[in-house]
Amino acid sequence: MASKPGILTEWPWTFLGNFKYLVLAPFVVHSTYTYLMSKDETQRDIVYPIIFPLLLSRVIHNQIWISISRYRTAKGNNRIVDKSIEFDQIDRESNWDDQIIFNGLLYYIGYLLLEQSHHMPLWRTDGIIIIALLHAGPVEFLYYWLHRALHHHFLYSRYHSHHHSSIATEPITSVIHPFAEHISYFTLFSIPLFTTVFTGTASIASFGAYVTYIDFMNNMGHCNFELIPKWMFSIFPPLKYIMYTPSYHSLHHTQFRTNYSLFMPMYDYIYDTLDKSSDTLYEKSLEREAEVPDVVHLTHLTTPESIYHLRLGFASMASNPHTSKWYLWLMWPVTLWSIVITWIYGRTFVVERNMFKNIKLQTWAIPKYRVQYFMKWQRETINNFIEETIMEADQKGIKVLSLGLLNQDEKLNNNGELYIRRHPQLKVKVVDGSSLAVAVVINSIPKGTSQVVLRGRLSKVAYSIALALCKGGIKVVMLDEEEYKRLNAKLTPEAATNLVLSKSHVSKTWLVGDGLSEEEQLKAPKGTLFIPFSQFPPRKARKDCFYFTTPAMVTPKHLENVDSCENWLPRRVMSAWRIAGILHALEDWNEHECGNMMFDIDKVWKASLDHGFRPLTMATVTESKN
Repeated sequence: MASKPGILTEWPWTFLGNFKYLVLAPFVVHSTYTYLMSKDETQRDIVYPIIFPLLLSRVIHNQIWISISRYRTAKGNNRIVDKSIEFDQIDRESNWDDQIIFNGLLYYIGYLLLEQSHHMPLWRTDGIIIIALLHAGPVEFLYYWLHRALHHHFLYSRYHSHHHSSIATEPITSVIHPFAEHISYFTLFSIPLFTTVFTGTASIASFGAYVTYIDFMNNMGHCNFELIPKWMFSIFPPLKYIMYTPSYHSLHHTQFRTNYSLFMPMYDYIYDTLDKSSDTLYEKSLEREAEVPDVVHLTHLTTPESIYHLRLGFASMASNPHTSKWYLWLMWPVTLWSIVITWIYGRTFVVERNMFKNIKLQTWAIPKYRVQYFMKWQRETINNFIEETIMEADQKGIKVLSLGLLNQDEKLNNNGELYIRRHPQLKVKVVDGSSLAVAVVINSIPKGTSQVVLRGRLSKVAYSIALALCKGGIKVVMLDEEEYKRLNAKLTPEAATNLVLSKSHVSKTWLVGDGLSEEEQLKAPKGTLFIPFSQFPPRKARKDCFYFTTPAMVTPKHLENVDSCENWLPRRVMSAWRIAGILHALEDWNEHECGNMMFDIDKVWKASLDHGFRPLTMATVTESKN
């Protein structure tokens, strides 16, 4: 929102929320019906129904740019601006598709009102030339002066400041403007289109190409990584006057009073508003190499639809906790294609970058889904992925690599110990984060609790929780006799006195892991608090009980560049396993934490609090669902 919002700031269909696409429905239905029901095939006009596919292609085009930009800026090579992107920017830019809806409405209305727009040919060379000349002339010239006017205090504070709220831009930042601005931009861009329509030189190709050109240049100019090779300007030096670069426009977002041109910098040269550092920043960005982080968190895909919730997927989904959406079923062709690609071929990829004080963080993902981790014939492949990633991290000089989700599964690699045995000379420290996970669970138990139920697959974390609680005088109730025997065998005689086998379900605090059934949940008393100690949350079967999140903590404000949620966790909440890797680097702990290795729980908990991490409360969990 602009600092002093002017008239026509909001889009007319804002009140419709996610149903805003319905404003296009009458035109889509009418265009399809008109085309299909026309009795005379010679009178069928493909121009009318082709508008909707054009709009869809624009959405796909923009999304491709978003994914590529987020991947490249996370890696760091050729990145231009290092400033962080936070949730407020993601929320502000979540309506980037409004301008596509707006343009679509005007295309449909224009077709219905202008007889000359009917039955356009597929191609006309003269029309394409006219559009190119009119864009380079009137459109670029008028935009330049409109843009300078928008930087006048009166208009800037009421309109254009909304766009400039984003210093580190993303491709879709290019279209984040108040409604009034988009009216003026469409008026400018329609000059070449209307001219060709009224002169009878318009074609489907010229319309589609011009709209795609505008989208391409807009996205490229805001992608925040330099991609135009230097040889292009060497071969054709005048190119610098008719095509800008991402670094060129990036300076406009950091300096504000320079580089006003739309796509062709020639008017900045003519009117002396060219930023003097344009060439320097361009060359510096081209030479910038991929960033080497201090800490890497290695995760993996969860469900087939989780690709859309990744930071590289849909920004609006990634910025909220992962929940299943019914409309993602409409994306099944893309989902199926992604599954096949990751199944046949794949490699670890960078998902996200963050900064914590002076520590550089990255999240890498293995292109394997949760279900694949339970397939015996996939284990060797997954272990090879993890091992190769660890060796790559070691070669790059990365200090710590934390294993997230099932990458540290006991059956897969014995909590990461497999790789330490194979490579005893590793310099990178491999961390499974179990110590902090235990500390988080223990400190999530309500004060004054005298007994808890422990249920779920026994793991390294479960054993450690039971031992700590029993030593602390809290009774741990086991419901399964086999699990009771296994756990009892690992406890000291003194601690074992607080381990109880019982069929009673009176305790209202349940510590649960994988394998907790819905039937068992139904036996818990009303108002029971379920606290997971597993990597994945249990399937909720009760509405009259409380479900805590998997072990996690609220991150401090000085964790930068946080614009996506970690799986199902609320905003700015991080899993204990991921935090453990950060603490390892901050505290300079020079040893692995994997296999049977456990750090002192109190020491790890204190370190997390000292560095600004805070316990997660039920209020935070509840707010994230509302």
